Amino acid sequence: MNEPLKLLQEIFGYDAFRHHQEAVIDEVIAGHDALVVMPTGGGKSLCYQIPALVREGVGIVVSPLIALMHDQVSALEQLGIAADFLNSTQTPQEQARVWRELENGELNLLYVAPERLMQGATYERLARLPVALIAIDEAHCVSQWGHDFRKEYLTLGRLAQGFPGVPRIALTATATPRTRDDIVANLALNEATRWVAGFDRPNIRYNVQVKSDARRQLAGFLERHAGAAGIVYALSRKKVESTAEWLNTRGFTALPYHAGLGAAVRAENQQRFLRDDGVIMCATIAFGMGIDKPDVRFVAHLDLPKSMEAYYQETGRAGRDGAPAEAFMVYGLQDVVRLRQMLDESDAGDEHKRSEQAKLDALLGWCETTVCRRRGLLDYFGDTLEEDCGNCDVCMVPPEVYDGTVPAQKLMSAIYRTGQRFGAAHVIDVLLGKPTDKVHQHGHQNLPVFGLGGDIDAKHWRSILRQLVARGLVTADAARYGALTLSESSRTLLRGETTLSLRREAAVAPRRSRRTRQARTSLNETQDELFELLRDTRARLATQNGVPAYVIFHDATLLQMVEVCPTTEEELLGLSGVGAAKLERYGEAFLETIRDYSGSSAAGARIS
Repeated sequence: MNEPLKLLQEIFGYDAFRHHQEAVIDEVIAGHDALVVMPTGGGKSLCYQIPALVREGVGIVVSPLIALMHDQVSALEQLGIAADFLNSTQTPQEQARVWRELENGELNLLYVAPERLMQGATYERLARLPVALIAIDEAHCVSQWGHDFRKEYLTLGRLAQGFPGVPRIALTATATPRTRDDIVANLALNEATRWVAGFDRPNIRYNVQVKSDARRQLAGFLERHAGAAGIVYALSRKKVESTAEWLNTRGFTALPYHAGLGAAVRAENQQRFLRDDGVIMCATIAFGMGIDKPDVRFVAHLDLPKSMEAYYQETGRAGRDGAPAEAFMVYGLQDVVRLRQMLDESDAGDEHKRSEQAKLDALLGWCETTVCRRRGLLDYFGDTLEEDCGNCDVCMVPPEVYDGTVPAQKLMSAIYRTGQRFGAAHVIDVLLGKPTDKVHQHGHQNLPVFGLGGDIDAKHWRSILRQLVARGLVTADAARYGALTLSESSRTLLRGETTLSLRREAAVAPRRSRRTRQARTSLNETQDELFELLRDTRARLATQNGVPAYVIFHDATLLQMVEVCPTTEEELLGLSGVGAAKLERYGEAFLETIRDYSGSSAAGARIS
């Protein structure tokens, strides 16, 4: 048995490598650079953790968030791996201890933020030590074309000169071909092999709805996920806080997270989310990068994200354990207008603004799609799916498609005849023939299009408008408060030279079901009882050791315990996720729980 596979089985408790893990590990052990694009939950960390154990010296891991380093290090320590971090939260005495351990060769892995690593003193001191490798996590941050560009990452290109001969591995879950090229260029990974695993997360169900009453829609969605951990994203801080308050009044445990909260509050809320079961985090995009909680059962968006990359990254935080999870989103044209306004008001260059605008257009087009969502999402990243997924709202309830040429012509004519100066609400009022004060103020009741669309209700007109915007036929000008204008490509449709198929918006009623068992839908009532007891044991051990519950064992491992009912350490060691260190530390506690529950002849008979 080769050494990497032996370490995988004995330390990490897994039987075999997945995706490109083994090939990447062999490449890095051999001293070569690598760029790894692998979906969240795909096991990217093993690609540098195992080489760091094999090669001489310490593995340096560049991590963007100080707040998460403690949990990353704690998880490794639970496996018996010597790891630590250097950051500003440590006292001078603690930092001195870490340096002593580094200089004595006692650490396998060191976590450090890019700013700290590139500081002169730290940089020079580490360069004098034996370094096994340098892993740059969340590497998309180095690209201005990525969705989370961070200037401090640009300095990491100097590592090639400062650490000659040390293999560097850049890792991310989200990178288009253009972003990958930028990562390679900015990090000077010109000789690196690129390993791109599939972007598909088949366990995640995609569910996208047009925004009508966002809270009512969210409440209906959460009925299927009662008691589960999840994330609810909103665009504004005010909306984050009000949503958390509202969820708490409905019996959920919800916490807010945004950049406007104090650092101590953010840290405390993040730790509660990571360590406790069933917590919902209501957050802006300030929350999420590097979150390693495997049992997040859902991610919900109450507003449209900025791009497909951001959407994929944020929804990818659900279902890292491979069990069923759901990505839910409500969106509306007002989201597009607001995001475009934010982009226009930013100090970014024109080229960057054009790029971001194109990304937003692509996301809106994906929301309005009439074909399998997963295929469209994967296609955006250059990946393919041979057949429809059957696990998205479009596949499960295919939308009705109709010839929308005439209604589209009416709407575009109304936009043109009102002077391309007004937003959606006024244009639709004109089409519906509503004699509002604004209509009379501008004399629009005298236009030939006034009342021309009375055969269609306002909701349907908004649906048509969103689809015209998504197709690039109409633009909502954020600089003029959402004023609708016609694009050059609309001319052929207005003249009747082309036709247009549109999707008919269906009324979406929340599916009512019994409370969802978290990742354990195949268990009977008695097995579910044992599962809860094992979770209680895990929670007790997590509290005693000051680590998140998932660091002890994932839900997937507890499910195996329920199904196999091991009674000996050898049987427990045979389960996925149980390595030698965890067996020694926690094995007896879980075996005791299983034996006690199975001790009842009735319970034992029902389990088996």
